[in-house]
Parts: sequence; C-alpha cells; structure tokens
Amino acid sequence: MEIRLGVVGCGYGKNVTIPAFRVDPRCRVIAIAAASLQSAQSAASELGIEHAYGDWRELIASPDVDAVAVAVPPHFQADIVQGALQARKPVFAEKPLAIHLAGAHRLAEHAGLAGVANMVDFNFTAVAAFAHARQMLQQNAIGNLRHVVVNWQTESYTNRARIENWKSTTSQGGGSLANFVSHCLHYLEWFAGPIAGLSARLFRLPNDSRSADTAVSLTMEFSSGAAGMLAMSAAAFSGSGHRIEFYGEDGSLVLENSSQDYMRGFRLLHGRRPGADMTSIAIDDEEQDIWKDGRILPVSRLARQFCEWIEHGTPARPDFRDGLRVQELIVAAQSSHQEGRWVKT
Repeated sequence: MEIRLGVVGCGYGKNVTIPAFRVDPRCRVIAIAAASLQSAQSAASELGIEHAYGDWRELIASPDVDAVAVAVPPHFQADIVQGALQARKPVFAEKPLAIHLAGAHRLAEHAGLAGVANMVDFNFTAVAAFAHARQMLQQNAIGNLRHVVVNWQTESYTNRARIENWKSTTSQGGGSLANFVSHCLHYLEWFAGPIAGLSARLFRLPNDSRSADTAVSLTMEFSSGAAGMLAMSAAAFSGSGHRIEFYGEDGSLVLENSSQDYMRGFRLLHGRRPGADMTSIAIDDEEQDIWKDGRILPVSRLARQFCEWIEHGTPARPDFRDGLRVQELIVAAQSSHQEGRWVKT
C-alpha cells in the first residue's frame, strides 16, 4: 500500500516530520504547504516534493493526498486538523493538540466520528530507553512505585536568544508548560498511570517582557497513591539535562540524559534491594540513528505506527485522546498556578 502524505509546515515539518515519514517505504511525501507559496515551493524544490501550496486548504482538498501531517504552531493547528478530519483524512498532529481545552475536546471528538487514524507527536515514548524502562516497571523491577521525580534543565534557543515568537507567547501555545512539560505529563501517565491531582507554579525570567513561562514546578499524586515531583526549566544555561527517577518498595530505576540533545543520550540505571549500587542496563536499539537531528528516529517510529493504522486499521497511541488528556493536565496546572490550590484531575 502506498500512503501519499501531505505535510503542513516548513519548520519542524521540513526538518523532522518529512524525513521521519520517509523512513517508512509505504509513505510518499507528495505535497507541502506553508504560510507562503514561496516558502512551500522552496522546501518542495529542496526536498524533491511534487506539490507546493501557500494555503493548507488546497493541500487537504487535493485528491492526491491520502493523509496529512501537521507541523505548525499550536494556535494554527486546530483549524488545519479540523479541516483534515472533515475531509476524513488521517492526521498526524503536534503537541499540544490545541491552545484551549474546548479545541482539544472538539478535535478528539471529531477524530472519533471521522473514524480515521489520528496520532499526536509525543515522541519520548518512542525512545528505546523509555520503552525498556516501562517494560521493567511493568515487570515489577522495583516493586510497587512510591514516587517519581523529574528534573529537566535545558536552555531552548528561544530563551537563549530572548526571541519573541509563538514559543514565548502564552496565548499562542508557547511556554515551558505547553512545549516541554506536556511531554512529561504524557510520559508520566504512560509510565505510572493516571495523575489524580496536582499543584503547580509557573515562572518567568526576571525582567522579561515576554509572556510565556520559562520554568515549571509540579507536585502530583497518581491514582495508585504514588507521588510525583517535577522541576523543569527551558532557561538553564549549561543545564544538567533530563533525568527521571522511579523509586519503588524494592528498588530504583533512573533514566538520565546529561546532554542537551532532547532525544539522544538516555542511559538506564537500575538498583534493587539488598544491593546499594545502581547498574547500567544495556539498551538493544536495533534501528540505527543516522540523522543529524535526534528527534527523527523516535518520530519515525510513531510515523510507522500511524501508517500501520491507515493500512491495517490497527489503532495506535498516542492518539487524540492522549492529546486531550494532556491538554486537561495543562489546564489543571494553569488553574493551580492562578488560584494557588491543589487541582483534582
């Protein structure tokens, strides 16, 4: 089966989405749309894509396009995804799914009614070390989970250069909560089950005129009774990286990445009573990471599941229901910060 894909977006879409989908031999990227026809034509010429559009509506309406991947800022995404669903075309979307909870509800509902493949690019769960860690947790490698600690300290290009764009504008879906912690909220429930409630504080840089948060602090309780703590900053020069610690009754498990590459470099460490030392767990990743951008390999794994859904009708995750769930948790964190209270989720 050949799946003819149209991609909306010339930033992340050009650098990550297109090469990721091209890994699957069933997928042929035949069209690209951008905010201007000139941008789309330039990208199409560079990447060898047949059709270029300056209006996403034309791409979706094309009978040559079987499925759509949307890689645009959050405040543009909902209308494009909605248009694809109305055309009953499968959609691969970015996170967060929308900028408002009502928009995420609408997209999740319409995806179900359209009955087409729908996925959200929560790509950490497609990292080999994450998959291995989840398997170990499910196999009771540390016993009953007591608590989880996430510490993610990095510096985004937007914050390093003090850029004013959608990523630094709350009303457009920017900020650390929406762009970074959304990933954490998704993988935390993927690892440890539903979050029952949370308390949040959001922080901006001192004397920064931009509206978006740059750091987030969360305290959580899972439905299992386990606790969760998160500290994340996207304004940490030479930050310590990304570390997730799982503490159970019988042992501990740690995912850590001290590099500034978001996806590459994760190590997995395990310790179990009565021993005191943590040992490194070998990760057998059969797929070779040959790309300059470390996000391409995990996204290619999600793209493969998306294509499987289209070809065989086998639903895959994360889907729009997962996108909606993360949107609910984002709104809960925003409400907690604004109202200074614990929020049940």
